[in-house]
Amino acid sequence: MENEQENKLEKMRHSASHILAHAVLKLYPEAKLGIGPAIEDGFYYDFDLPQPLEEKDLKGIEEEMRKIVKRKLQIKQLLMKRSDAIKYLRDIGQEYKLELLEEIPDKETSFYVSGDNEFVDLCRGPHIENTGQIGPFKLLRTAGAYWRGDETKKMLTRIYGTAFETKEELKDYLQKLEDAEKYNHRKLGKQLKLFAIIPEIGQGLPIWLPRGYVIRRILEDYMLVLERNHGYQHIFSPNIYKEDVFRMSGHLEFYKDSMYAPIKVDDENYYLKPMNCPAGMMVYKLEPRSYRDLPFKLGEFGTVYRFEKSGELHGLQRVRGFTQNDAHLFCTSEQLEDVLNETLDLLDIFYKDVGFTKYKFRLSLADWERDSKKYSGDVEKWEFAESVLRKVLQDRKLEFEEMPGDAAFYGPKIDVQAINIYGKEDSISTLQLDFNFPEKFDITYIDEDGQEKQPYVIHRALIGSFERFFAFLIEHHSGDFPLWLAPDQVTVIPISDKHKKYATEVFELLKSSDIRVKLDDRSKSMQSKIRDAEKLKIPYLVILGDKEVETDTVSVRSRLNKEIGLMKKQEFLDYLKEEIRLKKT
Repeated sequence: MENEQENKLEKMRHSASHILAHAVLKLYPEAKLGIGPAIEDGFYYDFDLPQPLEEKDLKGIEEEMRKIVKRKLQIKQLLMKRSDAIKYLRDIGQEYKLELLEEIPDKETSFYVSGDNEFVDLCRGPHIENTGQIGPFKLLRTAGAYWRGDETKKMLTRIYGTAFETKEELKDYLQKLEDAEKYNHRKLGKQLKLFAIIPEIGQGLPIWLPRGYVIRRILEDYMLVLERNHGYQHIFSPNIYKEDVFRMSGHLEFYKDSMYAPIKVDDENYYLKPMNCPAGMMVYKLEPRSYRDLPFKLGEFGTVYRFEKSGELHGLQRVRGFTQNDAHLFCTSEQLEDVLNETLDLLDIFYKDVGFTKYKFRLSLADWERDSKKYSGDVEKWEFAESVLRKVLQDRKLEFEEMPGDAAFYGPKIDVQAINIYGKEDSISTLQLDFNFPEKFDITYIDEDGQEKQPYVIHRALIGSFERFFAFLIEHHSGDFPLWLAPDQVTVIPISDKHKKYATEVFELLKSSDIRVKLDDRSKSMQSKIRDAEKLKIPYLVILGDKEVETDTVSVRSRLNKEIGLMKKQEFLDYLKEEIRLKKT
């Protein structure tokens, strides 16, 4: 029943995209049509327009759509011979549709017609019976989108919209969008002065501002200690490697489209690394290893660079340069399950400490029938690796979804999917099982019988990338970070100049105890200083006036509980330290 409902909604939204294109052609007859599918939560259509479109123009397009809906125009399928379809699209000047038709091998092509040939679109369908069956809808925004997602092709205008069966559903969805937008990491990142994307430096290359970098360093130090306590060693490798190592790893064969162009140095090609894996493999090979050395756990906070198209960049969630909390774990087949379980244990510890609760697991598998060329290695080894990952998830009684076709080229993986403020999923942590790189890099160990064997390699990134994880962290906490993570934990505010000396004394006490504290002794009103601190979501404010000076106390305000009241200085310091120690969220 649920699938039937989803199919009905998808069909309606697909038809809504046609009504959108119909309306745009009425208002802009010279417009060229791209594609217009239904998507999760709505629909979009791409247009090559004769003039720039602004957000305010959506209202006029929406009104034209309502007129089309009100007329209840019949929507019918029309089949054309391929030669007739080519002639028709040429005659009406729709070159983008002609390009799409070139990739359709069928001798007979499908079009859908609204009304008496008022609107005709190359489309497989399905659609609703008439335009009057469209439920309540709303156009949401415009965006740029390269034709076919190719940066070398023309930038089109994409119009996004949504449609539901009832007004209540639409109203509820729009309210959720409005609420979610308040917690968007790009908006909060600017307000809280956490990061910036500066056009002169480059899109997709974020700068960590001082307050954001404090949080990043806290996370790095936390993870360094956690990993060291579980037997990890750490390395740091360059940002560029020679071409040879990427040929050896298979990246140039399977991953080149996501890599930047080579850099020529002394007649040799170097590449910005898209992954840290090759260095981990080469470090393992520096010394002979025996079974006594395994598991061998090698961590790295490694910066990588991947070619992302401009239209796909999104704040910190999709960038071109990012740093991974990477690690490569080398182990025997007998150790495999224990090492995987330990890794998931670390994940549980970390997520609990940062206050993450909304996440789920996905088992990403190969799909040999659909695209066997996408994967490297032997099918039997793939099946073994997939079965081990599946068993570990099942033994831990974790709910997970299997996703054939989503595996990396060198092995299957467990992805941890976080639920963002819009209710969507995105991968934040990854655990990959690899049997290909040991072969490609000729990685071995000597077993108990003195025989040379190949270890398994587990690639894992608990934080994933610091950039993407930070985006989720900002949105998850709405910028109200737990005290142990907050870039500024306390702001000390003297009420007037005569209280500055005591304020400085309190400031120095907290600072000397490793509390991240600011002294706001600007010549502004107390209320203005409080507002500024609240805008930055500082966890605690210390207000100091005559009463506090006389009683050698501090008056404490919490951003969450507001007035806490008077406390002795040491009492307040102990209170802060305990909250930090417990990592309260």
